[in-house]
Amino acid sequence: MADKKVIAVVGATGAQGGGLVRAILARKDTGFSARALSRDTASDKAKELARLGAEVVAADVDDGAALARAFAGTHAAFCVTFYWNHFSPERELAQARAMAEAAKQAGVAHVIWSTLEDTRQFVALTDDRMPTLMGRYKVPHFDAKGEADRIFSDLGVPTTLLRTSFYWENFIHFGMGPKAGPDGTLALTLPIGDKKMPGIAAEDIGKCALGIFAKGRDTIGTTIGIAGEHLTGAQMAAAFGRALGRTVRYNEVTPEAYRNFGFPGADDLGNMFQFKRDFESIFCGARDPAVARALNPDLLSFDRWLDLHKSQIPLQ
Repeated sequence: MADKKVIAVVGATGAQGGGLVRAILARKDTGFSARALSRDTASDKAKELARLGAEVVAADVDDGAALARAFAGTHAAFCVTFYWNHFSPERELAQARAMAEAAKQAGVAHVIWSTLEDTRQFVALTDDRMPTLMGRYKVPHFDAKGEADRIFSDLGVPTTLLRTSFYWENFIHFGMGPKAGPDGTLALTLPIGDKKMPGIAAEDIGKCALGIFAKGRDTIGTTIGIAGEHLTGAQMAAAFGRALGRTVRYNEVTPEAYRNFGFPGADDLGNMFQFKRDFESIFCGARDPAVARALNPDLLSFDRWLDLHKSQIPLQ
């Protein structure tokens, strides 16, 4: 372990960070070891990472001093925020700044910032195609991440921007999977029309991040987009049907209808899906499955992901 380069992983008990920690621990040939950052080192997930061989350290993304201590002595860092914990773009921006400043202070040689597009570069706040939210955002959980890209570059942090995709685990944990209607028929409800949407298994984000770190400095200053597949709503519904052995229809709704579903963040997600629909060629074009497969030869297709996880998908 002593001769291995340490990668500090923010959000190590979450989907993306956890996937990276597990990828590092599974690959003994990369020359890296994992320092897993967690707010709660006594949690079951943190204890499991320690059992697997990760160095688990306490750090909160809201605490710049703790981040600087956690980044000290590391070669690289994976930086990510989770908007859905707090629904605050301003807090995400502050967290990104805290991570960037900590990486700068610690002299980290390579940072991956898990980011998304700032949709305001495509849809101005005055554009009424979709509502402006919180006074200054179109898709808050996208826009804050995209706005934060400049923080890393302005501070001179050697950074690779990693543009991720909708991860299929949302069908398990976010309540987005097929639901049974009054007649018992399952329906997958999305507001993307007949357009394709990039998706990926969460574990593959971590594996792709490890592939980027393995490539080294050649990726610094670049933006890399990843996806497992680009699929329409109808194609996803058909895949669900094959996996579940039941009829699953695609229930196409408008973004406006989705925004009014009433759950927390519905307006944000409605705008997000509309952005992906209206800018399909740009959004898909920035996320090439071939790029992801080159970084991670084990990249899962949606069918294969469903084979592995269909029993976890709530259908009610």
